[in-house]
Amino acid sequence: ADYLDNGNNKMAIQQADKLLKKHKDLHCAKVLKAIGLQRTGKQDEAYALAQEVAALEPTDDNSLQALTILYREMHRPELVTKLYEAAVKKVPNSEEYHSHLFMAYARVGEYKKMQQAGMALYKIVPKNPYYFWSVMSLIMQSISAQDENLSKTMFLPLAERMVEKMVKEDKIEAEAEVELYYMILERLEKYKEALDVVRGKLGEKLTSELQSRENKCMAMYKKLCRWPECNALSRRLLLKNSDDWQFYITYFDSVFQLIDESWTPPPEEEHSLEGEVHYSIEQAVKFIEERITEESKSSRPLRGPYLAKLELIRRLRYRGCNDEYKLGDPEELMFQYFKKFGDKPCCFTDLKVFVDLLPSNQYTKFISQLLEVIPLSATAENEVALPADIKALQQHLCVVQLSRLLGIYHAMDKKQKLTVVRELMLRYRHGLEFGKSCLKTELQFSDYYCLLAVHLLLDLWLEGEETAVWQCLTFLEEGLSHSPSNAQFKLLLIRIYCRLGAFEPVAELYSSLDAKHIQHDTIGYLLTRYAESLGHYAAASQSCNFALRFFHSNQKDTSEYIIQAYKYGAFEKIPEFIAFRNRLNSSLHFAQVRTERMLLDLLLEANISSSLEESIKSMSLSPEEDDIPWKDLRDNRDLTVLFNWDPKDRDISEEHRKLSLEEETMWLRIRSLTLRLVSGLPPLSHTIQPKNSEKTAENGVSSKIDTIRSLLQQLEAAVDSGKKFLEQKIQYPVLGPPPTRMAGFFSNGSCQCQTSLFYLVSDIYELDTNGLEDSAEIQERIGNSFKSLVERLTDLFNKCKGDLIEVRDGTLKTHPNLLENLVFFVETISIALWVSSYCDSVLRPFKSNLQKKKKKKKESSVAMPPVFTHFLDYVTELQTLTSNVIDHIKGLEIILTALKLEELSFKDTLLLQEEKKFTKTVQGKVQSSYHHSVQEIGELLKKRLDTIKKLKI
Repeated sequence: ADYLDNGNNKMAIQQADKLLKKHKDLHCAKVLKAIGLQRTGKQDEAYALAQEVAALEPTDDNSLQALTILYREMHRPELVTKLYEAAVKKVPNSEEYHSHLFMAYARVGEYKKMQQAGMALYKIVPKNPYYFWSVMSLIMQSISAQDENLSKTMFLPLAERMVEKMVKEDKIEAEAEVELYYMILERLEKYKEALDVVRGKLGEKLTSELQSRENKCMAMYKKLCRWPECNALSRRLLLKNSDDWQFYITYFDSVFQLIDESWTPPPEEEHSLEGEVHYSIEQAVKFIEERITEESKSSRPLRGPYLAKLELIRRLRYRGCNDEYKLGDPEELMFQYFKKFGDKPCCFTDLKVFVDLLPSNQYTKFISQLLEVIPLSATAENEVALPADIKALQQHLCVVQLSRLLGIYHAMDKKQKLTVVRELMLRYRHGLEFGKSCLKTELQFSDYYCLLAVHLLLDLWLEGEETAVWQCLTFLEEGLSHSPSNAQFKLLLIRIYCRLGAFEPVAELYSSLDAKHIQHDTIGYLLTRYAESLGHYAAASQSCNFALRFFHSNQKDTSEYIIQAYKYGAFEKIPEFIAFRNRLNSSLHFAQVRTERMLLDLLLEANISSSLEESIKSMSLSPEEDDIPWKDLRDNRDLTVLFNWDPKDRDISEEHRKLSLEEETMWLRIRSLTLRLVSGLPPLSHTIQPKNSEKTAENGVSSKIDTIRSLLQQLEAAVDSGKKFLEQKIQYPVLGPPPTRMAGFFSNGSCQCQTSLFYLVSDIYELDTNGLEDSAEIQERIGNSFKSLVERLTDLFNKCKGDLIEVRDGTLKTHPNLLENLVFFVETISIALWVSSYCDSVLRPFKSNLQKKKKKKKESSVAMPPVFTHFLDYVTELQTLTSNVIDHIKGLEIILTALKLEELSFKDTLLLQEEKKFTKTVQGKVQSSYHHSVQEIGELLKKRLDTIKKLKI
C-alpha cells in the first residue's frame, strides 16, 4: 500500500505477487495488485482480477475499501453499489456498510434506493441524520421526476408527512432538519405553513447564517404578497444596519405596492405582524432623510443611505412625481457623493447606475465640477496637473471613467483622442510612482489609465486608423511588464492578438491567467475559438483537452460534493450541486469543444497515422447518434469579462447575447453534421454481398446510405438558416462576443465544396449497387462532379493567396482571413481525400473483376468504363493542386522570415524610446506566430499529399 501511495506501482505489483505466493487467497493483496495494474495502464487485467475478488463477496474492510478506490479510478461507481449490496446481505447489522451503501447509491444518483438505504440505516441505528437522509432522497426523487405532477402529489407530500411525524414526536434536533422542512413546504408552495415554521419554535434553530430567519420570512412574505409585513420587516432591518442594500430595494418595492393598493393601517391594532408600516411617499422620504442624518453620526462612512436617496429619486421620476418631494438635484447629490467617496474604487460603479438621472446637456459641466475638487498640481504652466497621493489619483481615475461612460471621449475627433491618450499614458506612468512597493501579484494603482487609453485607441482602430492597434498592444505589453498579474491586460491582449490572427502569444497569456475550474467554461471560448482557425493545431488540441478534462471531472467531483453535503447535513446545497452539474453538461462550450476536438483529431490523424475507420472507432462515433442536448443548450460564456466603460448604446446588449448564441448554435449544428457525415463513410465500404439490390437491403448498408442522405438534407437546412442569419450583417461590439467562423466558411467556398463531396458519396454508392454495365448516366454524373470539385477547390486556393503580413506606409497590416481560408482549405481537402478513398474502395474490386474477364476472354482490349479515367484524372489534379498549395506555403514562409520589422519607421512620433522596445516585441510576436501557423499548415498538407499518392487504382 505504501508503494501505491508513493506512486511506485511496479514495486507494488511485485510485493503483492510475493504475498500471493505465500497466501493464495489474500483478497486484499489481489485488489492492491489490481490497483497497480490499473495505474500502469493494464485496465483489462486489473478488471479481471478485481471481479475475481468481488465474485467472492468479501466482507473485510480492507478489501472493500481497496475495491472502492479501484472502481473509482476505473470510473465505474456502479460496481461499488453491487459490492456493498452483497456485504450488507452478509453483515446485515453493520452501520458502516449500510452507510457506505447509501453513499455508493448517492454517487450514481439512485435516489429511490438511497431512500430505502436511509430507512434501513435508521432501523439499525435510530439516529436523526439517517432518517433525514431518507427524506432528502425523496426530495431528490421529486426534483429528478420528469412528471411535475408526480413530484407534487407523491414524493413531496410523503417527505412532508415523514418530517411532520418527527415534529409531532418532538424529535427535531438540528438546524439542517428545520431547513429541510422549510425546503419541502416551499416546493409544495405551502408558503403560509413555511412562514409559521420559521416564525415558530422550530425557527429558533436557524442560527448558522446571519439573518437566516429574517431572510426566509421576507421570501415567504413576498410569495404571499404580504406587503405590509415586507415593509415593516425591511424597515426594522434597515434601522439595525442602514447599509444593507437589498432591504432598501424591498422597502421601496413594498411602499409603492402599498400606495398602489391604497392600503391603510387597521384601526386599533398593530399595523402588521412585523410592526409599523410606511405606506406613503412622505414617510419614505422622511425615513431616508433620517438614515442620512444618522449616518453622519456613525464612526465609518456608509454608502447605503446616499445611494438609497438617488434610488428613490429614480423611482419617483419613473412615476412622474419627483418634483413635489424636494429631494434635491441628482447632479448635486452625485457631486456630494463623489466628494465623500471619490477616493474609493467603488465610487465609479456606484454612480454608474444613476448616470441616466443626469440631463445629457449637463455632462461636461458635471465632469468639470468634479475635476475642480480634486487636489492636482502642475509643476509648470502648460504641463498636466498630477495627483500628489493615491487618494487624489483614485478620485481623478473615477472622473476619467465617468467621462468615458458619459460618451465625452466618444464625441472627440482623432486629434483630440490622441491628445487624451497621451495624457492618460503620462498619468499612468506617473501613477507607477505610488506602486513601487507593490508585490508582483498586486495591481498598480494607475492600471486603469492604461486600459482607458487602449480603449480610446481601439475606437480609432475601428474608425480605420491602422497604427492604433499596434499602439494598443504596445501599451498593454508595457502595462503587463509593470503589473504582471493584471488579468484585464491579459484578456485584452488575447482578444487583440486573435483579431490580428496571431495565436502564438495567446496560449502563454491564457495559461498565465491560471483559469480555474468553472472558468474553463466561462472564458475558455477565448482560446478554443481561435486556436484551430488560425492554424495552431497542436495548441488547439491542448486547449480542447484542458476544457474536456474539466467537463469530464465535473461529473465525478459533483458526486463527491453531494456526498459531503449529506454527511454534514447541508441539504439545501444538494439541489444546487445537481443544477450545477446539469448546467455544465448542457454547456454550449462543452458541446463545441467535443465536436471540434473530434474533427481536429480526424484532421490530424485519419488516414495519416491510423485509418479513418480506426480513428472513428476509437472515438466511438456513429452517424446515427447525436449527443448534443440541442433543446437545453446553455450559454455559460462570460461576455462581460473584459472591463468596459462604454455608454449603454455602445455596450453589449441582451440582443447581442441572443444573436451570438443563435449564431454559435447554427455553426455548431453545421460542424456536428459534418462530423457525423464523415463518420458515416467507413461503414459504406463494407458491402461484401454480391451487388444485387435485394441482398444489400438485408445487410444493413442501404440503411447506412439513408442515414447519410438524411444527414445531408439536415446539413443543407442548417446551411440555409446560417446564410439567412448572416444576411442581417450583425456587428458585435469590439469587446463583445467574437463572431463564429461561419461567414468565412460560406464566403470562401468551403461550404459548397464539402456539401458536394457528400453528394458525390451518394452517387458512388449508387454506382456500387448498380454495377458498371448500364450506369453510363451515373458515371457521367460522377465525372462532372469530379470536374466541378477541382474547380471549386482551385477557387478556394485562390482565396488563400496574398501576403499574410504586409508593410504599408511604415505600418504593418495583417490579413488573418487568408490564414483562416488556408485552414479551411486543409480541412476541405482532407474531406475530399476521405471521400476519394471510399471511391477507391468501390472502384478497385470492379477493376480486378474486369481484369479477370479480360484474362478469361483472352481479348487484348476490354473497354474500360469512363469512370476510371475520371477518377484517375481527378486524383492527379488533386495531387497537383495540393503540391501547388504546399509551394505557395513555402513561399509564404520565406516572405515571413525575410520581413525585417526593425526597419519599420513609425510615422507617429508619439512613440517614446521605451515604447519602441515594446512595439518591436509585439511585432516580433505577431510575425513569429504567423510563421508558426504557416509551418503547421504546411506540415499537415505534406502528410495529406502522401495519402493522395496512395490513391492510384
